[in-house]
Amino acid sequence: MKVVLLAGGLGSRLAEETGRIPKPMVEVAGRPIMLHVMDIYDRWGHNDFIIACGYKAMAMKSFFQDLHLMSNDFTVGIGNGEMALRPTSKVDWRVSVVDTGLATMTGGRIRRLRDWLDDETFMVTYSDGVGNIDIDALLAFHRAHGKLATVTAVQPPARFGNLEIEDGQVTDFTEKVIKYETWINGGFFVFEPGVLDYLTGDEEPLEQAPLARLARDGQLMAYKHKGFWHPMDTVRDRDTLDKLGSASLPPWMDFANGQPVLSTDARLHQHA
Repeated sequence: MKVVLLAGGLGSRLAEETGRIPKPMVEVAGRPIMLHVMDIYDRWGHNDFIIACGYKAMAMKSFFQDLHLMSNDFTVGIGNGEMALRPTSKVDWRVSVVDTGLATMTGGRIRRLRDWLDDETFMVTYSDGVGNIDIDALLAFHRAHGKLATVTAVQPPARFGNLEIEDGQVTDFTEKVIKYETWINGGFFVFEPGVLDYLTGDEEPLEQAPLARLARDGQLMAYKHKGFWHPMDTVRDRDTLDKLGSASLPPWMDFANGQPVLSTDARLHQHA
């Protein structure tokens, strides 16, 4: 099954990095964040990727063209340029890199991939958010409900402390707590080919009219994930993920603590 990574946005809130490289190539723990996203799918046996790029597409194409070489050791003859590769990497991915246009929105990027998708069920996610999603369970949920689309619903990471106040007095202070149940679009979609008929043009974000139309038609289901999920929208997010990624087992690869919850509720806030 093919996995589409949306990787064409400007990433303006990370301008100190994205002025020179695409946002998905911003490094977390020494590797571009999009490789961490691909690791999640690879863990569940999905290694056929389509990168829907746009902004700085040439940099993205060059990166993946050279990734095989950079992931292994080699001997090169300086005089004649002959090269002998000495494989050290266990990664076995097939990656298609497709320039879907500089100004194309997320819905348009997927629409432009119609000829790449072979009229089969496919998965889609963003290239800047990681989570310990049980992909097998996600697919089982999608196949069981029989609708066109599944979105993974996640709870946004808490950014502020919580004050409990009674009669003007602070009775409790808890740092960075999620107190109320809020669900947002965390990516990690599963789509049937019929979803492509809901995408009308380059200017349309997936997260707006297409998902709204699918929901109105009763074709959008939500897989609730209560485990780890974190986006990389800001420098602060990058630094947080960089620190977490230095662990021997980053939280987005700790699938023992995924805690999925199956649901039919698709009323979600939009992806920020």
